[in-house]
Amino acid sequence: MADFSQTKRKLDEAASKIEQEIKGVIKNLNENVVPKVRTEGTQALRSVADQLRKLADRMDDTKRQTPEK
Repeated sequence: MADFSQTKRKLDEAASKIEQEIKGVIKNLNENVVPKVRTEGTQALRSVADQLRKLADRMDDTKRQTPEK
């Protein structure tokens, strides 16, 4: 029975340590990763939007230059 109690105690300690590590990872993600992703994500979206606008402009220019049948 002593072996079971000792094993249970060790598992409880390991679970507690794992829980603390997970909390630390989540905190790091929220403080460091998420803000950077938001900033860089909005910059990427703006860049893509600009490229799409330029593509649409070129398509309009091509359409204007092509005579209709």
